[in-house]
Amino acid sequence: MDASAPPSYRRYSTRPGLASVSNDLPPYTRRHTLNQPGQVAPREPTEHIYQINDGKILLKINSSAKSSKSLPTFFEKENITGQLEVVAERGDSIHSIFIAITGRVITGSSTNDCFVFLNHVLPIWSKSPEAPRLPSSSEGTTGAKLLGQCVWPLSITLPRTVGVPTGSGESRACRLPETFLERHTQVSVQYDITLTISRGKLRSDSQIKTAFGYVPSTRPGPPSLLRQLAYQQGCPLPNHLTDPEGWKILRPVLCRGAMSKSRRVDARCTLGIAQPLCFTRGTVIPLCLTIEGADAAALDVLSKPSSIVVSLRRRVRFYNKVSYGRSDVAWNETVEDIGTASWWPSQTMQSATYARQLEGEIRLPKDMRPSSDMGHFSIAYSVALNPFKAAGFQTDSDTTLVCEPVEIATMHARGPRATPYSPPAYDPITVGRRHDDARFQASVHGQIMVA
Repeated sequence: MDASAPPSYRRYSTRPGLASVSNDLPPYTRRHTLNQPGQVAPREPTEHIYQINDGKILLKINSSAKSSKSLPTFFEKENITGQLEVVAERGDSIHSIFIAITGRVITGSSTNDCFVFLNHVLPIWSKSPEAPRLPSSSEGTTGAKLLGQCVWPLSITLPRTVGVPTGSGESRACRLPETFLERHTQVSVQYDITLTISRGKLRSDSQIKTAFGYVPSTRPGPPSLLRQLAYQQGCPLPNHLTDPEGWKILRPVLCRGAMSKSRRVDARCTLGIAQPLCFTRGTVIPLCLTIEGADAAALDVLSKPSSIVVSLRRRVRFYNKVSYGRSDVAWNETVEDIGTASWWPSQTMQSATYARQLEGEIRLPKDMRPSSDMGHFSIAYSVALNPFKAAGFQTDSDTTLVCEPVEIATMHARGPRATPYSPPAYDPITVGRRHDDARFQASVHGQIMVA
């Protein structure tokens, strides 16, 4: 026996004689259930420290930012927590201390070119005994003058909604929008934390001010049970005939044109979008498309993935009354296509001589802004089917064929996570990413400290 060879073992058998050697593992049956994704342990809060007056005024803020070098970031339902430390010396005539949390829609460089939708003031201390004071364990905060080391723990609750005036003079509740700043867009949404230490008339006030990021918590409804099973098991998505609850099939539209400038072509297009029509950024929008016509050769050309133009369209709308004399022209809009769909032949529906069946999806960048609507400012999305762009095909009109509003959310739907299905050869080209704008935002919204 070769000493270097591993020993062989007999497998138990009811048959007489030697049992055959086998390395087979015992069989296991996988149970497919709609399990929730694994829970991720929460990240420890990041501490941001701001100080002025040689460290005698120190503001600490805890946030969900990834680094202390980044702006503080808060998600919906999170409190702004931290600590304020003030070293008060004799003769330091402090009248009051307060923190203001503000949110603004900024539409221009003038101080009047903004709409303040959030203004929350937290009184911390005042020399007047009748004024509200934040509780503190420091002895120097109990009298009419601050003295020595004074410390206040902070916990500020951000509202989930704010009242925004409407055109009729009434007010409606709107969810706080996400921080928004892009280099080529005139409007921005900015949040600020401002600490003010007010002194007498002959003494200058002290102030610490920093912008912060805010992220609302919006979640799509769950997809259909059949689509959840497909995500769970890694199977192709069921089509609209198998899973009618999982799709919204738009009205059929005609795309008319000429092939090689002489042969008339009429293509009947039916676009389908997965339901519910709300999708989490960082995931995908599943699509399906049927193209029908009497010219089979033309269908072969139009059904090529490179010929189909379905885009994700974004509309940013804001109100700038100061810039115009008439209120009916004070609205500004910026419309752009920020993503395109990728396509491949359907895996669940068979094409025919005069009909082509395709599946597709639009990949959503992780850093795209969610849908928002708060009166003076809104971000809206839609999926648009545009005329074909194919070699030798000339469309009669460049007008969008059909368009359907969709929403973009910040949180995943409950249940299995939506996964991309596009093969590597059909990876989409997304044109709406704004990493440069993210860096631009960090530089513009840097910490501002004024002593």
